[in-house]
Amino acid sequence: MTDTADRPRAAAAAHAGPGAAAYRNLIVATVGFTLTFWAWNLISPLGGDYKERLGLSSFQQSLLVAVPVLVGSIGRIPVGALTDRYGARRMFPLVTAGTIVPVLLLIPARDSYAALIGVGFLLGLGGTTFAIGVPLVNSWFPPAKRGFAIGVFGMGMGGVALSGYFTPRIAQHGENLPFLVVAVALAVFAVVGALLITDRPDRPVPTASLSARLGSAGRLRVTWELSALYAVGFGGVVAFGVYLPTYLKTWYELSPTDAGTRAAGFALVTVVFRPVGGWLSDRVHPALVTAGSLVLVALLAILQAFDPSLLPMGTVCLLGMAAGLGAASGSVFAMVAQVTPQPQVGSVTGIVGAVGGLGGFVPPLVMGAIYSAKDSYSIGFMLLSDLALAGCVYAYGRMRSVRPD
Repeated sequence: MTDTADRPRAAAAAHAGPGAAAYRNLIVATVGFTLTFWAWNLISPLGGDYKERLGLSSFQQSLLVAVPVLVGSIGRIPVGALTDRYGARRMFPLVTAGTIVPVLLLIPARDSYAALIGVGFLLGLGGTTFAIGVPLVNSWFPPAKRGFAIGVFGMGMGGVALSGYFTPRIAQHGENLPFLVVAVALAVFAVVGALLITDRPDRPVPTASLSARLGSAGRLRVTWELSALYAVGFGGVVAFGVYLPTYLKTWYELSPTDAGTRAAGFALVTVVFRPVGGWLSDRVHPALVTAGSLVLVALLAILQAFDPSLLPMGTVCLLGMAAGLGAASGSVFAMVAQVTPQPQVGSVTGIVGAVGGLGGFVPPLVMGAIYSAKDSYSIGFMLLSDLALAGCVYAYGRMRSVRPD
């Protein structure tokens, strides 16, 4: 009875603009996304310690930090489809609570590489909340505000920055302390999310099976076009998030704490520029924003391939790439909100988010393998420039023709 009575008001609110409920859900979802992303990235800032403790090669260390990225990325596909069916009110607290388990399991697993790989697999659950928050935010905000709103939600990827900065510092006061702190924070949010997250009353609920809905989303051409662009944009963000501390420590000989701090600064810039990309996409076609952002990344990656000194040129290149990748991530999902039917937003978000995350799984492995073989990172940066330039050309040449349904 209550939902039926709320439907006319919800429909009227869509025309009047976002109300208090929309902003409440946006804030709560962003906080939850931040915390689960922190949990998702717990292994990376401690990767150097694991390498020394267990005598790992560069490739083994890269695999260790990449496993949660892989699992979290693939997991977004079913989680996004389940969110379409059951709503974020159920899914967000459930996934958050489930993430507590692998976070605590990192404590007994720290002395075994095989155990860490297994726990990292489970830790991937924390990376799936992206596919829960996007359809939630998308449903509460009108089309003219969705680019900015989804960009604000995307700032939750700043959990990577929090992890890079705070995890090694908390670990200085006790090697198990970071995991206990994050576990408690996740538990608190699971309760808060269950109380404050609400699905829009007039949210269309699909009745088709999970496989049918994923198949329908997979048959949309734009799903795979956006997936490819997001693999470059967000994949680059994730790749730098998990591998930049290793790169800075290995190539520029920084201490683990200093490398983590600088990596956190990189992540912070991507966080700030993600809503900028969404905001610009509300005003001009998001394909233009994507193209401009990726050409910046391509040019700066070429400069970084020549191994400049960290101060000032290396820092300028890395932070400039962070801005470009952050803006591209925001603009690509502004296109998702424009062209995807509301009942399929979760399914399409899951696929696009999965491919984007997979885009972050491969580069750390490639960088680790190249460095082991060639003792250089230049080839990796040149490959990034090639991918960014290809994404720029495709966004400008093809995606400008995409129009809202």
